[in-house]
Amino acid sequence: MSHFQVVIIGGGTAGITVAAQLKRKDAKLPIAIIEPSEKHFYQPAWTLVGAGAYHFKDTIREEADYIPKGVKWIKDYATQVLPKKNTVATKNSGHITYDYLVVAPGLVMAPELLEGLPEAMEKGIACSNYTNPEHTWEMLQKFKGGNAVFTQPSTPIKCGGAPQKIMYMAEEYFRKSGVREKTNVIFATPGTVIFGVPDFAKTLNQIIEDRAIVFKPFYSPVRIDSDKKEITFRYIKPGIKTTDIELNEKLGEQTDGESEIRMPFDFLHLAPPQMAPKFIQDSDVSIQDGPNKGWVDVDKHTLQHLRFPNIFSLGDVAALPTAKTGAAIRKQAPVLVENLMGMIQTNSLGAASYNGYSSCPLVTGYSKMVLAEFKYDNVRDSDPLISKIVDTTKEQYSMWLLKKYGLPFMYWNLMLRGKA
Repeated sequence: MSHFQVVIIGGGTAGITVAAQLKRKDAKLPIAIIEPSEKHFYQPAWTLVGAGAYHFKDTIREEADYIPKGVKWIKDYATQVLPKKNTVATKNSGHITYDYLVVAPGLVMAPELLEGLPEAMEKGIACSNYTNPEHTWEMLQKFKGGNAVFTQPSTPIKCGGAPQKIMYMAEEYFRKSGVREKTNVIFATPGTVIFGVPDFAKTLNQIIEDRAIVFKPFYSPVRIDSDKKEITFRYIKPGIKTTDIELNEKLGEQTDGESEIRMPFDFLHLAPPQMAPKFIQDSDVSIQDGPNKGWVDVDKHTLQHLRFPNIFSLGDVAALPTAKTGAAIRKQAPVLVENLMGMIQTNSLGAASYNGYSSCPLVTGYSKMVLAEFKYDNVRDSDPLISKIVDTTKEQYSMWLLKKYGLPFMYWNLMLRGKA
């Protein structure tokens, strides 16, 4: 049985960033990262890959190049977290014990939660930047017109803005390829609004109006029929039946009972349903019931576990009421590190507090981006320095350059090195 002062589950954005920052604070700290993958992916660029504006190979690096010096890499799967025993079980490396645990395995795709989606993806009828952005680009190039449907599930997902980013880029691509006039571009979402933060929603609402994009709120996908090329949505606006709403005949919509609407599609892009890894759901570290069931039970400001004080969590797996993004992790990591170092050194938390900051670089075309930054309760939280130079609520070419060149550089060279 191996023992480490700090064990980190997950060698993705969150795990590597925390390990690098901890090593900068104390180079002698015995740390292990449990991570099975030999490749590390920069997933924020997958939107651009899906639109043919970035090479997939440029989003991949060797995991070994980013494990911080002096950190033990346990190249294995975590299979169980036993917080009462300060132990993590692994697939092949036995039990690993710890003084402190950082839970950061990310989330997993769960297409099986949407009926017909696994088959649709297997047959290549549906595409998703979340799983295979190169396939999205292939489908965009083959598209000849009809209903182009973009949707997302009712589960939490990483980067809540991603399902609409590819829609904006696809709409511009359809114009360039000459098929836009015979295409209905549809954004169907279980959400009530295009975006939760009013300043940014105002811009996006104007964009969808200007580009004649059909916006369908309260549409929660429940079923895909690959043979008929139909997607069925449950209409979830409280107190409203499908018989009470006016359907868009141009889209070929049909009601199915009082709560469901069927829509044919010629192109379908969606974010698959997503969930916490099963070994997290099955562990005492997760919330056992209620709306956050399955996600790790942490204080939303300190990132310390609410029941096990020697455990912390951040990133996609943590039950935090903010968007699951790399930008959120960039602000969460230093808070977690300061509070964890406080526990290690004095057995009391550091003074750092996380305000819920997250950012969604909303790509709205091939050379335009709206940089949406916000904190808890959907309050705008734009960077004061950037805001002095540009209005981040508007589409900007400079923000596109930030997305395509600046952010990847910062990710590989600063964030994963514990410097940002």
